[in-house]
Amino acid sequence: MENTLAPGLYIVATPIGNLGDLSPRASMILSQADVVAVEDSRVTAGLLRHIGVKRPMQPYHDHNADAVRPGLIARMGSEAVALVSDAGTPLISDPGYKLVRDARAAGHTVVTIPGPCAAIAALTLAGLPTDRFFFLGFLPSKAHARAEAIAEVAAIKATLILYESGPRLAACLAALAEGLGDREAGVAREITKKFEECVTGTLATLAARYAEAPPKGEIVIIVGPPGEAPPATEEDADTALAEALTRLPASKAAGEVAKKLGLDRKALYARAMELKG
Repeated sequence: MENTLAPGLYIVATPIGNLGDLSPRASMILSQADVVAVEDSRVTAGLLRHIGVKRPMQPYHDHNADAVRPGLIARMGSEAVALVSDAGTPLISDPGYKLVRDARAAGHTVVTIPGPCAAIAALTLAGLPTDRFFFLGFLPSKAHARAEAIAEVAAIKATLILYESGPRLAACLAALAEGLGDREAGVAREITKKFEECVTGTLATLAARYAEAPPKGEIVIIVGPPGEAPPATEEDADTALAEALTRLPASKAAGEVAKKLGLDRKALYARAMELKG
């Protein structure tokens, strides 16, 4: 096959399980690339065998990226460099973005060949809102750091998408339940494979399900957005006003609390004057 690829970087999405998901365009790019930057050469060699080609491969991953990247950038001036991950779309929870950044800075052409992505595939399976979603990648493994990361996103009004491993799944689900409340969620695994499943329920229910029988493989967790906060009570208003009055005059304290709790400013001003009296 004649190589018709122009020099530059080609970001190629590969199957996340089912090899039938490799697009004809992705297959063509991989067949004609001068070199394929790979996460694991053994995994990509299997994919190349599936399409019946052999191509030079250059390992490119977390441990060698800084050392290898300049050479790949230099090659893009005259060669077609394809970038793949072990599964799914490169740059999603991997260091590929730095290669794209440097390729653009060097003036090279950057082309994307879209395809499978575990995060998006799981989102379509879970039956949770899809109009807004927030991708978290992998949470920290240590409990304290994980709790801090969860607290940072607790108020985001969007469906959350996380990656997790089987052995850590139950602990992650329990931490999510503690930090976010017992929201609706889904656990997707074996996506696109024969035993694909997406188990749904509350975070606490899912944590209990997987506590005794952690599944194998990589998993995607989908967590529904927070519900509407209950309306503020008179006690909430008094507490907020009392605190605000330690810093502000009554009119400004009423305005601050009205904005914060969504209550009537005039009523809050009257109550502030009562509290001061």
